[in-house]
Amino acid sequence: MPTESLHIDTIVAGGDGLARRPGKPIVFVPRTAPGERVEVELTETRKQWTRARVLSVLEPSADRREASCPHYDACGGCQLQHLSYEAQLSTKARIIADALRRQGGVEIDPPEVIPSPLQLGYRNRVTFVLRRSDDGIIAGFHGLQKPGRIVDVDGCPLAEEPLNEAWKALRANWGVRAANLPSGSELRLTLRASSEGTIGLAVEGAEEIGEPEALLQGIERLESIWSVEGGGRIDWYAGEAWLRERWGEHEFGVAGLSFLQVNREATAALDAYVLEECGELSGRQVIDGYCGFGLRSLELAWAGARVVGIDTDADAIAAGEALAAESAATVRFVTAPLEASMPGELPADVVLLNPPRRGINRKVVNALLEKPPDRIVYVSCDPATLSRDVKLLSAAFQLAAVRGFDLFPQTAHVETVATLILDSTANSRQPTADS
Repeated sequence: MPTESLHIDTIVAGGDGLARRPGKPIVFVPRTAPGERVEVELTETRKQWTRARVLSVLEPSADRREASCPHYDACGGCQLQHLSYEAQLSTKARIIADALRRQGGVEIDPPEVIPSPLQLGYRNRVTFVLRRSDDGIIAGFHGLQKPGRIVDVDGCPLAEEPLNEAWKALRANWGVRAANLPSGSELRLTLRASSEGTIGLAVEGAEEIGEPEALLQGIERLESIWSVEGGGRIDWYAGEAWLRERWGEHEFGVAGLSFLQVNREATAALDAYVLEECGELSGRQVIDGYCGFGLRSLELAWAGARVVGIDTDADAIAAGEALAAESAATVRFVTAPLEASMPGELPADVVLLNPPRRGINRKVVNALLEKPPDRIVYVSCDPATLSRDVKLLSAAFQLAAVRGFDLFPQTAHVETVATLILDSTANSRQPTADS
C-alpha cells in the first residue's frame, strides 16, 4: 500500500486525526494528535476520504503520551489513550462545538467539559466478544481498523477492578471450548458490577444453555447470569434474577442489559447539573423522557415538580415505581415509546430528554414544536444527533447553554447537556419537522 507524510490538522468525532491534502481526499488517521507530522500507510480509499495507519511519528505533539494499556495499538476499544488528559478534554470540547456548527447551524466556542474523577478503572459495565472456531477460543475486543478481528485480552484498564477480577475468573472457569458458557459461534458477554461489587453476566447470541451453575459456583461475586435476546429481552437466567444496585439510601434491581451510566463518579456531577438547568421546579409540570429507572424523575419530584417519567423498559419502570413508593415521591410512570405517549402529556413546563445514540424521534420533535414547553434539557451521548435535533427544534427554541461531561475517559465519547429555552419571538404554533 502507498505511504505518505501527513500533517494532522485536528481530531474529529470518533477520535481519528484528520489530515487535509490539496486536491486529494481527506485522510483519517487513528492514534494521532493535532500538529503532528506522521508517516502513514494508506489502507482504504474512497472518493471523498481515505483511511491510513501510522507507521512512524515524525514530529510528535507535546500532548502525546505513552498509552497505559498494552493492547492499545491493536484494540479498537479506546481512541484517545495516547493523549494527555487535558488534551482529551479539549478535543471533546472541539468535537461538540464542531458538531453544533456543522449539523446544528449554531456557532459557539468550545464548551467546558467537566473531567471525570477517575481516568481509569471507572467503568461498571464492559462487553467482551467470545468467538469459537476450529482454532479454539478467542475473547476480547474488536480490533483497531479491523472490526472482524478479535484482540484477546485478560482485562481492561477502564473497568472497575471487580469486573477485571470476574473476567479473569470467567476465562479460568468456562472450561474446554468455553463449554460452561452457552453454545454459539459468537457470544457477546457483558459483565456488570453493582455498587456493592457483585457481578452479573449478560450473554447475547446464546444457543444451548451450557453449565451456568458451574460458573456461579466457580466465580467469586458472580450472582446472576442472563441470556438476552434481541431488544434486550431476558430469555432465561441462572442465580439471582436481579443484581442489587444502590442509589443513595435506596436499593433497586438491575438485570440483563438494563441501562445505567457506566461512570458512577462522573454521572453524579452530570445529574446535579441537569437538575440545576431544569430551573425552578416547585409546582412545575415536568416530563422526563427516556427516564430509565426514574432516578432523575425522583430528584425532580423531591424538588417540588409534578413529574411524568416515560420509558420503554418495563423492568426499569417497575423499579422506578417501587423507588417512588418507598421514598414517597409523586411520580407517574408510563411504559411506552416517547413518541407515542408524550404528545398526550403535553403541554409541560420543562421536558428532560435523555435519548439513545440515535437521538429523538421526529414525532417527538413535532410534538415539542406544536406544544412547546418553556425549557428543554437534552442529555446526549452523541454530539451529531444532538446537533441535528437542536437544528430541528430551533423553529421554537434557542440554545441557551451547553456543557460536556467526560463520562468516558480515554475514548472519543462525550456526554453533552444542552439547554434550550422557548424563543419568545417564535409563533406559538411552529412548523413541524418531517415525520
